[in-house]
Amino acid sequence: MKHPIKICFVGSGAISTAFAQVLSMSKKHLVEIVSIEPDVVDSINNEHVNNKYFPSIRLHEGITATRDLHSLESADIIFFGIPSTVTVDFVELNKDLFDPQTILVNLAKGFGKEDNTIPECIEKILPNPIISFKGPSFAREIINLVPTGMTVASKSSKYFDVFKELFEGTSIYLDFTNDLVGTELSSILKNVYAIIIGIVDAHYNSPNLRSLVLTKSINEMRYLLSRFGGKERTVFNYCGFGDFSLTALNDMSRNRTLGLLIGKGFFTDYISEKVVLEGKIATNTFVDKIARKRNIRTQELMLKELYQVFNDKNYDITNFVNRLLAANPIKEDLFTWF
Repeated sequence: MKHPIKICFVGSGAISTAFAQVLSMSKKHLVEIVSIEPDVVDSINNEHVNNKYFPSIRLHEGITATRDLHSLESADIIFFGIPSTVTVDFVELNKDLFDPQTILVNLAKGFGKEDNTIPECIEKILPNPIISFKGPSFAREIINLVPTGMTVASKSSKYFDVFKELFEGTSIYLDFTNDLVGTELSSILKNVYAIIIGIVDAHYNSPNLRSLVLTKSINEMRYLLSRFGGKERTVFNYCGFGDFSLTALNDMSRNRTLGLLIGKGFFTDYISEKVVLEGKIATNTFVDKIARKRNIRTQELMLKELYQVFNDKNYDITNFVNRLLAANPIKEDLFTWF
């Protein structure tokens, strides 16, 4: 790839700013944040801070910001750091701005349209190479250059060397897979099972029980990956167990916190409507739509029990853990192992 590489981040939120900071350390890269927020653009360009998300962290002077979407036309790599609910619409609305050779990278963790993953949706709009970039990654740790693992997923392995070079010498450590679908689904499912772990921990502060449910969760995740067209082994990449453990076991995680609220009896319709709850959306989507389309029985999965929590107004949350433990384990012969 030519140098300097022009890298654009769509969105000026925490995750875009954090990765921009990491990549701006290399003189080989031109890093630009494309934002609709004029105050953030001004603060990045004039004060070298993101005054909304990281007001106390000085950004590298090589990072610039713009409100001009036409800047995307000359980008070599574009990272989408906007919410999953708007990513596909943004691409569709601005499809004429993307050079066909530009590498598109999805950072969002959620479904696109019609229960498809975001890369699947973008593939129907643009001919560009599409990468999924997922892993256990709190933005505050990334921007402070804490070592962080990320999975690069692409149908074509030729792009792996691009990302090796891109992040060489940084605090980001990479693993690679051709399982684009499995990587995307792992990043969605981990929110579901993080809620379950949160509910369990709200009822019992027990290392034994937590480990039991963690094990059942990872087995369900690999089962669902295989049934939805992904590869079971993807669950052992950074995007799988790594991201799941981060989300399930850290109180900075929104979905774990949601589980704790539910388990303690503080979950209300107000919280449900006002907070972005990826796990709740994913749970309902998997059970109501995707599983039914594929004739997948969810009755004995912990996933289905969480679905009942969200959809049965008379659900007795005090019995949640007992109902999880009563479920039959997934039989190993249901899997096609490595």
